[in-house]
Amino acid sequence: MRILLVEDTQGLGEAIRDQLQDEGYAVDWVMCIEAAASCLRSTDYDLLLLDLMLPDGSGLSFLQQLRKTSSFLPVIIMTAKDQIADRINGLNAGADDYLVKPFNLDEMMARVAAVARRYSGNPNPNIVLGDLQVNLADKTVYHSERSVELTSREWAIFETFLQHPGQLLTRSRLEDALYAFGAEIESNTIEVYISRLRKKLGKGHIETVRGMGYRMPRG
Repeated sequence: MRILLVEDTQGLGEAIRDQLQDEGYAVDWVMCIEAAASCLRSTDYDLLLLDLMLPDGSGLSFLQQLRKTSSFLPVIIMTAKDQIADRINGLNAGADDYLVKPFNLDEMMARVAAVARRYSGNPNPNIVLGDLQVNLADKTVYHSERSVELTSREWAIFETFLQHPGQLLTRSRLEDALYAFGAEIESNTIEVYISRLRKKLGKGHIETVRGMGYRMPRG
């Protein structure tokens, strides 16, 4: 999952970015609205983590403008504004969730996962795909009741398929789930991880559409 983090406090931004990356997410971190707008014009993100008090303007106004473009991008607000009226304004502006600073990073991760599940059309963390049993909250996978251990990057690609069941995903789209801006991308990375996933999950769970990309059939 590719996440855009907009946070102008250095220490907090680093902590959030590192936590997300440790969980296997690709993260682009910017510190102002102008940079965030530029990122959104060039990249398809799965989630936006948005601070409200930014050096070049209001995150709330930025969110309102984003929603006027009919953007369906999931948004979680992060702010020190903790009044009920502030929360109402944030949610009415189009936020999907609202985190009050300081917050626990584990709680943040749970909210990120919950919002992502809602947008994928299945708020239930438990998914059954043939002989696979998956828990999105715990990031556990069982194949015919046998535990399957996935690395963080294997999980990132697997989760991207789970969020887009039956859809064709290009190699570039899968790379977006793994890499932030500026990261060096090896030419055969996606093929390597697809091969590893097939060995662990069974070949029938990821289809190759020659010359176009990959697809995970609906359960």
